[in-house]
Amino acid sequence: MLPDDLLSVLACPKSKQPLIYFPRGTADSREEDAFLVCPASKLRYRVERGVPVLLADEAETLTDVQVSGLVTRAKELGLTIPAT
Repeated sequence: MLPDDLLSVLACPKSKQPLIYFPRGTADSREEDAFLVCPASKLRYRVERGVPVLLADEAETLTDVQVSGLVTRAKELGLTIPAT
């Protein structure tokens, strides 16, 4: 689980926009499934052993539909969705 003070300063290296943190993946199940999403750049960043890997070259590129689905899921889970 990433601390709130760290999350407040993290940003996408490509777009410089805030990230949505899924601390237990989309199924809200295991910390090993954690990841970060940048809706602005449509990138999904992995979190390895509690460390965010914010390398745009290693991020997964998402479609508009995938980003929309993740934002909806974040709302359903009650996750913080930063203002852009």
